[in-house]
Amino acid sequence: MSLLQKESPDKVDDAALGESFTKGSSHVVWATIAATVLVTIAISIYVIAGQKPPAVTGEIVAVWAHPQHTETSGRDANGAPMVKDSFDQVLVFAEVRLHNQSKIPLFLLNVLTNADLEDGIHSSYAASQSDYDRVFIAYPGMPVPHGPGLPINLALDPGQSVDGTFVSSFRLTRQQWDARKKLNFTFSFRYQPSLVLTPQTAVIEQ
Repeated sequence: MSLLQKESPDKVDDAALGESFTKGSSHVVWATIAATVLVTIAISIYVIAGQKPPAVTGEIVAVWAHPQHTETSGRDANGAPMVKDSFDQVLVFAEVRLHNQSKIPLFLLNVLTNADLEDGIHSSYAASQSDYDRVFIAYPGMPVPHGPGLPINLALDPGQSVDGTFVSSFRLTRQQWDARKKLNFTFSFRYQPSLVLTPQTAVIEQ
């Protein structure tokens, strides 16, 4: 080929082709990153917007524990003789404040007191409001404040707050109770997730 022969105009310069390809790839990468960021933001907004606050909130105001040795009278409700029974128990009183922050009425089903002991978790249902009041009649010297009882069949209207005290009983000795690892309370509401509350103050031993 003559030195004067011109290069074909259809022939593409390899360096120019590489440069053009690099620029195109760079645009694709940045577009992919931007799209990923936008999708992530959109998903986050959707999740946050879809999260609802809990229907009910609350706090444990105070907790009292009263270990005692109990012996039955040897008579049934009709006065007939029966075998005496004696045992150790711990009465756990808790004052709670509950608040309905939803737009619908909430209905309390039951309350559980949960004590994590050396042999596992022991749970006891809270007594009814009437049985709570009877405790102070049966034990007039009970060294625990006799505040208003919490109705176990409580109905909370939207925006309503209620304070009340309840009692649970454990067949434990004082030593077993003192060896507990933690204590909390589970409040079950109809058609709602359970509310678990842990005391933020020390248990008052009486």
